[in-house]
Amino acid sequence: MEETNVSLKLLIDTERQKVLFAEADKNFIDFLFHILALPVGTFIALLTKQGMVGSLGNIYESIENLSITYLRPNVNKETLLKPKVQISGGSTVPGVSLLLPNVESSSTSSRNLYRCSSSSSHRYVADDSSAKCPSCHSSMSGTLSFVDPPRATNTTFSSEGGYVKGVVTYMVMDDLVVKPMSTISSITVLNRFNVKDVSVLEDKVVDLGINEGVKLLKASIWSKSALTDVFLPMLKQEVQCESQ
Repeated sequence: MEETNVSLKLLIDTERQKVLFAEADKNFIDFLFHILALPVGTFIALLTKQGMVGSLGNIYESIENLSITYLRPNVNKETLLKPKVQISGGSTVPGVSLLLPNVESSSTSSRNLYRCSSSSSHRYVADDSSAKCPSCHSSMSGTLSFVDPPRATNTTFSSEGGYVKGVVTYMVMDDLVVKPMSTISSITVLNRFNVKDVSVLEDKVVDLGINEGVKLLKASIWSKSALTDVFLPMLKQEVQCESQ
C-alpha cells in the first residue's frame, strides 16, 4: 500500500515524560477526523478481536462463525464485517485513510434488488426475493441490479481532498484536542501545565506509518494521553537501539 509522508513535531516534557502537544499539518488532521467516519465493524477489523476492550469483538467473531444458513438470502457477511467507508454523496474521502490498512468491503456491487415478477408496472422493490407484491401478491423475484452512484463532487472538501485546509499548522493536544496553532495557544499550554523551566522541554519529529496509525486509532478509544502512550515508548526504543 502506498503511504503519504505524515509527520508530527512533538513537544515533550522530559521531566514529566509527557507529550504536551504536537504540531501537525493537514495530513494528520485529516486522518484524525476520518476516525469518526469509520464504522464499528472497521474499527474491530483494524484492531483485531483480541485487542478489543469489552464485548464488541465477540459480536464480530460470532458473525464470522455463524453459518450463512441463518442469514437472510440477501445478507452478505462482508457488509457487516468489512463495511464500506463512505461520506454523503456515495464517494469515499480521498487521501485520508492511508495510515490505516484497507478493510473496505467490495460486496456493494453484488447487492440484489427484486421487483414484482408478474408486472413491471407495480413500482415496488424488495431486497428479499421471498417478499410478496402488495398489489397482486406475486413473488418479488424479478431481479434488478444495484448500481453505485457516480463519484460526486462534494463541496464540503476542497480540491486538495480531505477535511481541513492545508495552509494552516494545527496544534494537537495529548488527548487529541485539535485547534489552529498560534504563539498564544502555545504559551497557554505551557502555563496550563505549569512549565517553569523550558530546558526540560524537547521537540522531536516522528514519522507515521500504518503501524502508528493503528496504534493511534486504538489509543483514541481508551486513552486521554494518546500521543504520549503511542510515541514515547517508540522514541525510548529508538534511543535504546542507538545506544547499543
